[in-house]
Amino acid sequence: MAKLLEGKVIAERIKEELKQNIKSLKIKPVLASIQVGSSAGTNSYVLSQQRTAQSLGVEYRLKEFGADVSEAELIEFIQKLNSDKTVNGIIVQMPLPQHMDCRKIIQFIKPQKDAEGVHPENIGKVLYAQAKILPCTPAAVMELLKETGIDLYGKEVVVIGHSDIVGRPLALLLLNKFSTVTVCHIATSKAGKLEEHVKRADVLVVAVGKAGLIKGDLIKEGAVVIDVGINRVGGKIVGDVDFEQAQNRASFITPVPGGVGPLTVAMLMRNLIETAKT
Repeated sequence: MAKLLEGKVIAERIKEELKQNIKSLKIKPVLASIQVGSSAGTNSYVLSQQRTAQSLGVEYRLKEFGADVSEAELIEFIQKLNSDKTVNGIIVQMPLPQHMDCRKIIQFIKPQKDAEGVHPENIGKVLYAQAKILPCTPAAVMELLKETGIDLYGKEVVVIGHSDIVGRPLALLLLNKFSTVTVCHIATSKAGKLEEHVKRADVLVVAVGKAGLIKGDLIKEGAVVIDVGINRVGGKIVGDVDFEQAQNRASFITPVPGGVGPLTVAMLMRNLIETAKT
């Protein structure tokens, strides 16, 4: 039976460290959050950010736009935040409406205020292992892997999902640990090769957003399973991995909810402290 990697517990420990770091700043950090439109997932994430900010003594400024806001209006507001000396960090909540180019919007955030660590300049620093501001979800995954105590050097790590904010930057972080990294995506699945990659993974990270995508019997005996997926099925929140089956084969596994999510918010606040130093 797998040991649970409970992100909530680890996040609480990290938040205690962050409280001390904030005290040493001698200022009250300000995080500006931009939400466009409304969805259950985004609303829940924003609420979690607000609660964590309050518990740490961080000022959380939320600006909400309707889903019909133009790119130009959104960019203009971001530029105002860039020049506002009272704002230490900026986060644009994803996903954005279909009429917006997410990559374009992110590039207008000042890299030094990019609290989510997704600006191309900050991702570039990840590539060279020089980043102080890390993409939040990949950073959360790395914290969970650290908790297992396993040495990632030479391990077969399979990442399923190649999004800009999770899969791709996570692959870079893992490469910096000298893991042997395979990134799977839609073409892997269409080629019928997804299962063979899953079966050989010492560490499996799934970040697709499709409930039950990975069946538990595919998991290598003793593998570490990190489930980033968040899906609502029959009123329940579930991940991308069949948890009940997988926990019988894995050595460590994250629950959903309560695994990656709480740590992602903690990583956001860690980044904010870093941006507040500049």
